[in-house]
Formats: sequence, C-alpha cells, structure tokens
Amino acid sequence: MDFVTLDDGAFTYGEADEILPGVTRVIAANPSKFTYHGTGTYIVGDRNVAVIDPGPALDAHRDALAAALAGRTVRAILVTHCHADHSPLAAWLRAETGAPTLAYGPHGAAIAGWDIGALPDDFGRTPESAAGADADGDATGGASAGDARNTGQPKVEESTDVEFAPDAEVRSGDEVFADGAVRLTAVHTPGHTSNHTCFAMSSDDGRRVLFTGDHVMGWSTTVVSPPDGDMAAYMDSLRMVAGRRDDVAVPTHGAPIPSPGLSLIHI
Repeated sequence: MDFVTLDDGAFTYGEADEILPGVTRVIAANPSKFTYHGTGTYIVGDRNVAVIDPGPALDAHRDALAAALAGRTVRAILVTHCHADHSPLAAWLRAETGAPTLAYGPHGAAIAGWDIGALPDDFGRTPESAAGADADGDATGGASAGDARNTGQPKVEESTDVEFAPDAEVRSGDEVFADGAVRLTAVHTPGHTSNHTCFAMSSDDGRRVLFTGDHVMGWSTTVVSPPDGDMAAYMDSLRMVAGRRDDVAVPTHGAPIPSPGLSLIHI
C-alpha cells in the first residue's frame, strides 16, 4: 500500500475539521512514534452523533471535544480498542452525555494485569545506567510509559487502558449507530489487539467508509505485540478488510486512505 501522510499544515490541534461529509475530526496533541501526529477522534453525524475513539486523558483534548460537541447529542461512544491513546476519555464522555460505550470488550482477559508499557526490571539496563539510577535514588523496577526517568530504559508509549470495559459488547454486523441516512456497524478485526474493532459507515448516497482504528494506517505498518496481539489473526483481518471494497479508510492516526481494498488486494 502506498504511504498516505498527514501534512503538518493540514490540521490544527484542538480544532474540529470536517474531513468527509458528516465526519468531523479533532486531533489530540499526543504525537509519538506510535500515534504519528496524535489521536484523531471522529464525530459521525449531524445533530445526533456517534464519537469514535474519544482519545487520551488530556485536558486540552477533552476541552476541544466538548467544544466540538456543543449543540449535538451524543448517542453512542465507540471504541476500536483500549490502548491508552484511544479509550480513556470514554469514561468522561459517558458521564457528560449519558451515551453508552460500545466495543468488542475489555482488553484480552488472557493477559489481565499485563501492560505493553511495562518492561522487565533489567530491560535495556547496563551496569553503568543501573548504578546511576540507584545513586539518584530511583526505583530499580521496570519502567512504564511516561516513567523512564533516569533508569537507562527506553520509554514505551503504547500502554493499555486496563480500566476500560464497554457498557455493551458488540460483534461483527451489529448496528451501533443510526441517524437518518447514516448507519454504523461493527467489524471485528483482531490482530493489533484481540478486541480490535473497526466501524463501517454506510449512507443512503452509497458511500462506504471504514473507521479502521489502528488496524490499517496509511503512514505506518501496525504494531502487533504478543501476547494479546496475534499476527495470524491480523493477516486474516487484513484480507477480510481488503474484500470489503470500501471507498475510504479512516484511521485513528493519520489521513484518510482512498480505495483501501485495492491497496490491500494482494495481501
């Protein structure tokens, strides 16, 4: 698939932009090697709306979403998966609006308590860095996202929102939002995580849009990190998405991807 980039001048953090008819995007200021320019939260609909991936727990992003949603009624809060750049603000938005959260489920139960942001105690540590950390009085335990400090360990940012559990669990084909000419249905796409789910938008004008979360991104390949990530499941999900022939794929990170089925057809 050809790379599809999102230029710096194509967006402003905190501003709501209509990127497709009936689809508004607000990008959080959490750029990183995992998130590209940041997390894109999508508002689908006009007066009654669904919100896809409310995003990270950043005050500025919360305030930007509140402004973008003013005068609108949130009917559904959709979460593609529960990495910490996608789901944490779902709890705030639910409390503010009363709308239910919908997702395939919480993070994979097989790894309850495990976090991709957690590293082994001695990961990346040299005797010199360990001695320096001890001399500074830092803990010698494994660093997590946002806690690399002086331990000599790399910072891992793709942490998991283990607190997230949806109000309702959805499966492929379930309708999760409908208002007028716009409908959204769930498409389970395991691989990046076991609970990863895309959301397909159809409308009376025949447009087919797939909100792909982290499953398909135009700027980068997707991280598939065991034990919850599964490469075989990911490839099967890619083939399924290629067969859908959507008009455009809209990832949580990056720009819309035109004709994604044609790009993925040889997988």
